[in-house]
Amino acid sequence: MPTKTETTVEEKKTRRRQQSADQEKELTKQRETEKSSDKATRKEQKKKQKQEKRKNKKPRRRIFPIWARIIVVLVLCAAALAAGLMIGYGVIGNGNPSDALEMETWQHIIDIVTKRD
Repeated sequence: MPTKTETTVEEKKTRRRQQSADQEKELTKQRETEKSSDKATRKEQKKKQKQEKRKNKKPRRRIFPIWARIIVVLVLCAAALAAGLMIGYGVIGNGNPSDALEMETWQHIIDIVTKRD
C-alpha cells in the first residue's frame, strides 16, 4: 500500500504533465491563429499591391487596331487561296495559272462534277 507522500508525489507529477499538455495545446492554438492572421494580412498586402500596379499602369494604346488586323488576316487568306489555286492548276495540272481565277474554268469544273452522262 502506497504511503501518503508517494501518492502526493504521483499526483503532482500527473498534474504537471496535464499542465504541460494544456500549455502545449494553448501554444498550438495561438500559433494557428497567428498563421491565419498572417495569411489574411498577406492577402491584403497582395491585393493592395495589385491595386497599385493597376493604378500605375499606363493604358495600352494599340498602334495596329483589331479591326485592321482582321481585315489583313482575311486579305492574306484570300491571297493564299488564290496562290494555291494558281499553283495547283498551273503547275500540278499543267494549265495556265491565270486560268484558275476565271469564272469559266470553275463553271466547266462544276459542269463536269454535276453531269452524270
